[in-house]
Amino acid sequence: MFGVFLVVLYSVLLAVLGVGAWRLRFAFTHFRAQSIILKPEAVDALPSVTVCIPARNEYHALSDCLERVIASTYPKLEIIVLDDMSGDKTPALIKSFASEGVRFVEGTRLREGWLGKNHALQELLDEASGTYVLFLSVDTRVSPDSIEKLVTYAQSEQASMVSVMPRRDDGWRTSVIFSTLRYFWEVMFHRRASPATASNAWMIDRKMLVNRWEGFTAFKSAIQPESQLSAALMQTHQYRFVMGAESLGISYEKKWQTQIETSIRLLYPLLGAKIAHSIVALLDMLIVLTPFLVVLSGFIIGWNVHHIIAGVFWLLFSALYGTYLKAIWKKGWWLAALLWPFVLIQEMIALLISTERYTRNMVKWKGRSVKL
Repeated sequence: MFGVFLVVLYSVLLAVLGVGAWRLRFAFTHFRAQSIILKPEAVDALPSVTVCIPARNEYHALSDCLERVIASTYPKLEIIVLDDMSGDKTPALIKSFASEGVRFVEGTRLREGWLGKNHALQELLDEASGTYVLFLSVDTRVSPDSIEKLVTYAQSEQASMVSVMPRRDDGWRTSVIFSTLRYFWEVMFHRRASPATASNAWMIDRKMLVNRWEGFTAFKSAIQPESQLSAALMQTHQYRFVMGAESLGISYEKKWQTQIETSIRLLYPLLGAKIAHSIVALLDMLIVLTPFLVVLSGFIIGWNVHHIIAGVFWLLFSALYGTYLKAIWKKGWWLAALLWPFVLIQEMIALLISTERYTRNMVKWKGRSVKL
């Protein structure tokens, strides 16, 4: 009986590996922006871009982000930063960049029915004038030519919206090695009805967003409004998702604790906000974790051929995860790949906490309650 169970388990693990490898191949084929060389005479024809950055208590993280944006070589750039009623020195920091072209917007009191982030995005959109609006988180870093490449890519693909999964150019830190699986899931579960979407850096046609949806009004209570926008535009082939290539120059540096908080805020809603879905997801992750648990049991009950097979599966899943990481990390990817089981355990714990907190209405974002 136990032998039959193991055969079934091995079959399931092989199927999961096969699907995972196929999804990665699909991602590497479809989510890469080809290098586009813009002719000098074409620069004047480029559309204007408004970079919009919402900031709430971001005094320690905002400077580097703004300095990178200011260093952009894009010729038609507007930079707006909204202080979302911060309790630290964020407003003074934003105003200190006024001489370098950064426009300060003071956020207003949160309106009823709106989530804090969505309200901030709407206020930024109201102030923007560019053909495109590029929403950046304060954790995102851009290179001088990143915006030019992003706009050129959007126009070449005739895309009204593009989101970019940023690279990790730092390494050998807890926040990198134990990064959450947020974007890994986006890549693995991409489909037309729910396409992979990045929140750190995404650009959209401003007039279309205003005229078609009245800005974020239609998504005022959505946990991830950018995901709903991408899903709608995917139906008409107007949306593109890009894995952060080194040539694009868009990266991010996010603290480990902040990543965990983001996962807690997103995981349960992404699973449809149903406890049954959370249970299924936990069981799925437990199945993938089984090879690691079997290997651990070898230290207790002794070793046999099943422990060797389990060890092979562990290495295969680590290789799959490592292949994904190598594409978007500059260094440290191999160590994180070997630590795959611990990253998966971390994800399971985050999902449990997310489910428990949402069912008790205890989830917060930047000090504000987030309710489904």
